[in-house]
Amino acid sequence: MISGRVIGRYWATKRIDTLPQGALLHVRLDDGGHLVALDPLGCGEGEHVLITQGSVAAGYFQTVKAPVDALIIGSLDEQPPSK
Repeated sequence: MISGRVIGRYWATKRIDTLPQGALLHVRLDDGGHLVALDPLGCGEGEHVLITQGSVAAGYFQTVKAPVDALIIGSLDEQPPSK
């Protein structure tokens, strides 16, 4: 799993039928990279998210063979700095 921060959102008005419903979010990864991930949770810009990739991401969808390689599986809560 990897983590990053949502920095944008994409819309796909044309999409294949097996692409599940959800937003396509642009995520800046904690290591400085970027990716687009499918978001079934409703995360927003600025949220720190947890992402899974590959067959685990595609395997989440049991009713269709989804062409998904990056899936947001959680919104990470920020811990306040220690005193």
